[in-house]
Amino acid sequence: MSTKKQKRSLDFKDRKKKKSTRIAYLVAILGGVFIVLVIFFVILFNALFPPVDTEAMKRKERFPAEIYFSDAQERFLVAEKRYIIKESDPADQAAEVVRALLDGSKTGHLNTFPDGVALLGVAVDKDGVASVNFSAELLKNHPRGSTAEMATLYSLVNSLAQNIPQIRSVRILVDGKAVNSIGGHISTLGPIESNPELLAGAQPKSN
Repeated sequence: MSTKKQKRSLDFKDRKKKKSTRIAYLVAILGGVFIVLVIFFVILFNALFPPVDTEAMKRKERFPAEIYFSDAQERFLVAEKRYIIKESDPADQAAEVVRALLDGSKTGHLNTFPDGVALLGVAVDKDGVASVNFSAELLKNHPRGSTAEMATLYSLVNSLAQNIPQIRSVRILVDGKAVNSIGGHISTLGPIESNPELLAGAQPKSN
């Protein structure tokens, strides 16, 4: 009698063990299927809706800037519209303007900076003074002459002041240092303000 009870007990335990094993297998299979489905839908979602690179979008945003070059007679500055990268920081925006100026005219106007000049950096202080640092080629390669010197300085200052409201004046640096002048005629020891009278079509001030 006890033998039958023991056998039934063993059979019950065996069935219970097999049932637990089947449940464990089923849970494992369902878990595996769930993980595969999650991975599949993540891949599908990323394929259909790729992540947006907001920084790249900002870098691609551009705005129309007026970059000043010299006219054929070297008497006035002429604005040339250039679409440059839009920056939130005034110093970074100033650097984009200066690079456009150094890149030269695209419509046949006279360039105001000599070849080989590189921009080394820009800083804008709380008073609206932009310190623009150029490489030594600004002095080495400049053609000299008061007309060329004026065109270089005021194409820079007017381009910056016209396009960046935070900038009120510009200080010229060469290799990080202040210089007396870039051609011997106009002092560059202090900040230079824009001169609207040099712009083509500007009305002269009445006395």
